[in-house]
Amino acid sequence: MKTPKSRKLWRIAKEYIPGGVNSPVRAFKGVGGDPVFIKMGRGSHIYDVDGNRYIDYVLSWGPLILGHAHPAILKAIKDASRLGTSFGAPTEGEVELAKMITGIYPSMEKVRLVNSGTEAAMSAIRLARGFANRNKIIKFEGCYHGHVDSLLVQAGSGATTLGVPDSSGIPIDSVKDTITLPFNDLDSVHAACKTHGRDIACLIVEPVAGNMGVIPPKQGFLEGLREITARYNIVLIFDEVMTGFRVALGGAQELYGVKPDMTTLGKIVGGGLPVGAFGGRRDIMEKLAPTGTVYQAGTLSGNPLAVACGIATLKILSKGNVHKRLEKMSRDLSRGLKEAADKSGVKVFQTRVGSMLCLFFTEKKVVDYKTALSSDRTKYAVYFHNMLKRGVYLAPSQFEAAFLSTAHSEDDINKTIRAAQEAMRKIKA
Repeated sequence: MKTPKSRKLWRIAKEYIPGGVNSPVRAFKGVGGDPVFIKMGRGSHIYDVDGNRYIDYVLSWGPLILGHAHPAILKAIKDASRLGTSFGAPTEGEVELAKMITGIYPSMEKVRLVNSGTEAAMSAIRLARGFANRNKIIKFEGCYHGHVDSLLVQAGSGATTLGVPDSSGIPIDSVKDTITLPFNDLDSVHAACKTHGRDIACLIVEPVAGNMGVIPPKQGFLEGLREITARYNIVLIFDEVMTGFRVALGGAQELYGVKPDMTTLGKIVGGGLPVGAFGGRRDIMEKLAPTGTVYQAGTLSGNPLAVACGIATLKILSKGNVHKRLEKMSRDLSRGLKEAADKSGVKVFQTRVGSMLCLFFTEKKVVDYKTALSSDRTKYAVYFHNMLKRGVYLAPSQFEAAFLSTAHSEDDINKTIRAAQEAMRKIKA
């Protein structure tokens, strides 16, 4: 695989863009080497500027559940763009999309559209604080909810450790009310609420952690969060930016049967265009301006192009056996990757929820951020580059998910498994 054009673009990009990229993980810091620059995508494949083709398991970090350049999405963009690209005024499309979302997610009695998952999380927390008239929030180690100041916090060692900023440029006062706890640890939640319960406005969690690899909730964890937050009148927020519409049509809350007070969405709800949404109980959502006192606004919120793509995507996902087929393909791929590692003598711990999956290069059972960090990132880097050479594009970080789309075929799965068999042998060697 030759990439002279990508290498040239990389040199130029670093002159004009910080780090050469517009989002850090794209720089390949987690795996070493130079990134490839993508020119186009079709179905389950992407093509770089040098003409190399890859089976894509990043899928723009999850939203392309229908694959690249799906005809229905391209038609939606074309039809909507003929009418205009932005109005900053109400449109019929945003009403239709909101109605579809609330129909799929019973917990979301009302919904507001925004421009990104980060915006959705930021706005949901502000609203929860305004509704509860409290300041403290709980988040979990390794769960990423966007680059919001109060959420860019890593964990401390104690059960109720108050946050320390995980990025320069964040004043300590921005995170002093953030309590960070270990994922999948109900005892720490009990302890935190026993100490701070009357001051905690909300608890935000990825019901399936997807930003430290893929880590499912332990049995009873989500149910326990629901019981504890209800007892202390804490707003329970499920961040389903990644899991929404993917692990099931109704997201993780449908899959696990747990109903949060609020939900944040993104990724798939825009069909690949920039969009986000947050919603929840009617009494909470009515606190938003203009009906309430919690302010949130955005000129491009409900953008007609993104809304059109969202409607087209949800119409397809709502009919047929889309998720049943995704489940089968993901199960087959997951099984094949694990067998490839086992036959080569490479120790891995595998996780999967629906069409999200991950291979951790560790012998430990991965249940939280601490155990995820036991992964051998050097081995993952060898695996990543050997898969890339064989035409398989994975996330350039051990701590990200792999995703499947409806565009992936059995042939794609078989080719990926064969590539993994060869890549694993390189690790063992």
